[in-house]
Amino acid sequence: MPQRRPYNFSAGPAALPLPVLERAAAEMCDWRGSGMGVMEMSHRGAEFAEIMASTERDLRALAQVPDDFAVLFMQGGALAENAIVPLNLARRGRVDVGISGSWSAKSAQEAAKYAQVSAAFDTRGEGHLSVPDPSTWRLQDDADYLHLCSNETIDGVEFQVLPDLAAMGYRAPLVVDCSSNQLSRPFDWSRIGLAFGGAQKNIGPAGLTLVYVRRSLLGEAHALCPSAFEFSRVAREGSMFNTPPTYAIYMAGLVFEWALQFEYAGLRGLAAIERHNLDKAQLLYGAIDGSGLYSNRVAAAARSRMNVPFFLRREELTGIFLTEAKAAGLLQLKGHKSKGGLRASLYNAMPLAGVEALVGFMKDFEHRHG
Repeated sequence: MPQRRPYNFSAGPAALPLPVLERAAAEMCDWRGSGMGVMEMSHRGAEFAEIMASTERDLRALAQVPDDFAVLFMQGGALAENAIVPLNLARRGRVDVGISGSWSAKSAQEAAKYAQVSAAFDTRGEGHLSVPDPSTWRLQDDADYLHLCSNETIDGVEFQVLPDLAAMGYRAPLVVDCSSNQLSRPFDWSRIGLAFGGAQKNIGPAGLTLVYVRRSLLGEAHALCPSAFEFSRVAREGSMFNTPPTYAIYMAGLVFEWALQFEYAGLRGLAAIERHNLDKAQLLYGAIDGSGLYSNRVAAAARSRMNVPFFLRREELTGIFLTEAKAAGLLQLKGHKSKGGLRASLYNAMPLAGVEALVGFMKDFEHRHG
């Protein structure tokens, strides 16, 4: 039998489902008898219009995105959205940001170029290991919005439940950077005003950014906002004001088709994906917590399902671990440069068998080196 593919635990760009890659390979030179590959198509042509329509339709069905949200297919990644969002929504020039990790800290820094930013909370002092209870957050009465990062890819911190701002008496909308956990679990859209995320974690190749924005928030952007980044204009033009990232959109559409058909534990679609992700995360965290060699420092209630940073209690073994893991077909396990240690990203395309292989390797490594 041919050797299985290695398991890729990259934090992003990340692994894609093998059936998606195989289908894309089969259609690379000729998309469904059109005589063209998708990368060669006009974004104004009938063929790509069909791809665009089916991609948005399947995304809405998969994530249960309500009709009162516009779905925008944009470019620039989440880093660009850190500027694009305040240029569209910070009409009074006051923004609240919950700083739960490295990415939300970057978001606050970027938004401060366009608005006065206030930290609703800031966990830098503790090393980003938990999420404070919403009752302790410091929120402005006249803020334009509250920005949160629902999953901190570097720090391994995730909001298990998005806050109900209306119940807290906060009148501004919630803006969510969901780059690394979008489509990993259902979202309560009633609590969200705008969500955005780069595609390169759970959705497809780098280059595409998804923006989900409540239509009531579409309006006059700041005069400095580039036309291609005005949400109202992008929505009005069906994400076709400028040439969209056509191939990345096509790949995302294939992933959405795969996800809609995904089955696990008697479930289907996003419910199955969430159950699968929970089982993978519980397996890995259980192995870490039950070990004398490995540790994860994040509070249990704030642990990410998607990104699991962990450390060897004997730091000098980290390089050996990575070398041996790569030889065993376990790839991209090096921790972020700002944190060190190790990190395993368990995005939707990572099968349970991959996590089982990692846990088996970790136990063997501990037996030999612990």
